Amino acid sequence: MPLVAAAVCPHPPLLVPEVAGAAAAELDDLRRACDAAVTRLVDSGAAEVLVVGDGPQTLRYGPPFHGSLAPYGLPVEPAFGRLRTGGRPDLPLSLTIGTWLLGRVRSGVDRPAVPGMYALASQTDPAECAAFGAGWGGERDWALLVMGDGSACRGEGAPGYADPRAEAYDVRVADALADADIDTLLGLDPELSAQLRVAGRAPWQALAGAARAAGGDWWGELSCHVAPYGVAYFVANWERP
Repeated sequence: MPLVAAAVCPHPPLLVPEVAGAAAAELDDLRRACDAAVTRLVDSGAAEVLVVGDGPQTLRYGPPFHGSLAPYGLPVEPAFGRLRTGGRPDLPLSLTIGTWLLGRVRSGVDRPAVPGMYALASQTDPAECAAFGAGWGGERDWALLVMGDGSACRGEGAPGYADPRAEAYDVRVADALADADIDTLLGLDPELSAQLRVAGRAPWQALAGAARAAGGDWWGELSCHVAPYGVAYFVANWERP
């Protein structure tokens, strides 16, 4: 069955207010945009939601989903599904924040199942990313939550310092997400993305592969594009017109 909707969100640990502490209010608008995008995804009518983000290796995680933000200063452990006794958090950051966002949704319809979450290694080739996304789906309509940050080189205070190529790269991604432009996402260069410390290239290309495999027209809406700490964050929804 086809992909029917997708949402794109970033995964900074500071998105979680308990981690951000006194700085939590600085990301209020981004947090609200993420909540709205994920709610819209869950209410799309899809029977299942899959989640994809970057990670140290390409790996599928099955339910229950359990992550930890302890490496970022607070022992918060987002979880989705009934945890097993003695279970330990094993999700990478991207999927941990995806789990946290899904847990915040108050859906107006029956909540779709979440049968799997997927981490894609950051060095994965674009064609492999596209093929990975094209291979998802099952017997029911499904939706995709895509977790990924843009460049981390937007200014001297950025994690990757300032790179004059970063803003143009991020504008290209923002425009592609706004226009549901599959070809532009698939054309993102892995080497440049790595140099700019982009954490969303592989997941975005998996989205493009899934949308292309589903066929038909897609309509995109970009609801947020900001870089408050020198890292670009995007929030978008893709749907069928």
